[in-house]
Amino acid sequence: MAGQGAVVAAAFLWSTSGLFIKLLDWHPMVIAGTRSFVAAAFLLIVRLLLPPPKDAKNRPFPLWACAIVFALTLVTYVIANKLTTAANVILLQYSAPIWAAILGWALIREKPNWEHWAALILVSCGLLLFFREGLDPGAVTGNVLAIVSGVLLGSHSVFLRMLKDGNPSDALLLGHTICGVLSIPYIILYPPSMEVPSVLSLLFMGVLQMGLASFLFSYGIKRVSAIQAMLTAIIDPIFNPVWVLLVTGEKPSVSALAGGALIIMAVVASSLIGMRREANG
Repeated sequence: MAGQGAVVAAAFLWSTSGLFIKLLDWHPMVIAGTRSFVAAAFLLIVRLLLPPPKDAKNRPFPLWACAIVFALTLVTYVIANKLTTAANVILLQYSAPIWAAILGWALIREKPNWEHWAALILVSCGLLLFFREGLDPGAVTGNVLAIVSGVLLGSHSVFLRMLKDGNPSDALLLGHTICGVLSIPYIILYPPSMEVPSVLSLLFMGVLQMGLASFLFSYGIKRVSAIQAMLTAIIDPIFNPVWVLLVTGEKPSVSALAGGALIIMAVVASSLIGMRREANG
């Protein structure tokens, strides 16, 4: 029960990302960087208080590759949220497990099964629905960046898999640090307004939405089955656009919702089939 609750809490915190990015009237790189600086500080404190086992050694290539890809994921996600609807971003990014299957085959020789190929076809159909309607250039750019963010997130999970014998949380800490460093020129050029609401939003995103959520998910995934974790994490793409709709009134198009629903169904179905295969040996 504790593990399930931790995964629910993590997914719930993640689901608020689109809303706070919309509410903060800052340059997207400033949002991504300052949020990552706060998250990095939180994760560093956690690491000092809960040090990893001494035998947990990270190999340099997957550590840096994971960190760099994670930093780029954070940047593209925030920029996409500023250019298109939160629903479009989170639903397009939710195709990440399919990209992870394909990239896992290319990078670590984990060959995808038939359900991964079938899901990839359905995801492609879902993407076509997103671009069915005529969109302004900003929305198109935002949707493309959301897709890129999904591909990056999928490759990030593959590199994390390569760190399974080490301490994967180090890659998250390093990734947030890289994201923060990349944002420094933008913070200088576009200094954020440090009003109380903005500071509180920043602290929420850095400490709770990014830092604590990662810690909770790491705790929960060790105590619940992969199927439970997968299904519970759907809270994120479901609630993310809901918070934005309730507060800002931003509504995704009907075709975007249909495409997103198709992507989610494809990802969930392929995951369930894969988990059932593992359970049956």
